[in-house]
Amino acid sequence: MARYTGAVCRLCRRENQKLFLKGDRCFTGKCSILRRAYAPGQHGQGRSKLSDYGVQLRAKQLAKRYYGLLEGQFKSSYDKAKKREGKVGEQLLVVLESRLDNIVYRLGFADSRAQARQLVKHNFFLVNDVRVNIPSFLVKPDSVISVSEKKQQSGIMKKILESNSGRVVPKWLECSKSKFVGKMLFYPERPDIDLDVEETLIVELYSKV
Repeated sequence: MARYTGAVCRLCRRENQKLFLKGDRCFTGKCSILRRAYAPGQHGQGRSKLSDYGVQLRAKQLAKRYYGLLEGQFKSSYDKAKKREGKVGEQLLVVLESRLDNIVYRLGFADSRAQARQLVKHNFFLVNDVRVNIPSFLVKPDSVISVSEKKQQSGIMKKILESNSGRVVPKWLECSKSKFVGKMLFYPERPDIDLDVEETLIVELYSKV
């Protein structure tokens, strides 16, 4: 599976906001946004006015980087959103939030979406008692996500649960970390998704293609 392998802190600096790509580091004084609050590169501290296309592109890049997707994966999610009822932009965010790797992260079973993707690939999780190792798998309401019995006592899972003991789980999910089980109650609505992006700009951008 293709994935971004560069320095993720540069992505946060480029979008000028925390994307929470480094797990615990994002909550400490070592966060790159706090230390260097300007875009990376030799011209990062310069000022430039974005065109309408540039504004739309930045909205798309922000969403892509927030969920850790490459262009092909993001476009695939957009195509799925167009087939759903409702506003395309909002349905795009619902599709992205419904991905198994994102659900695992939201439940607190991973420190970051990148780690969640890795754990899913390594057979850590079951969906409705069926092993699923595809990060892009779309979870549906009433589905139960659980850590496989074999992986529950692994050192990495114990460390993750300890570090994320205080994480707030969104209202459209429920989780019992002591039982290694979570559940998707319903699809999230736009106010439930904490992504500071105007999804209509993404729709406008793709409508030009």
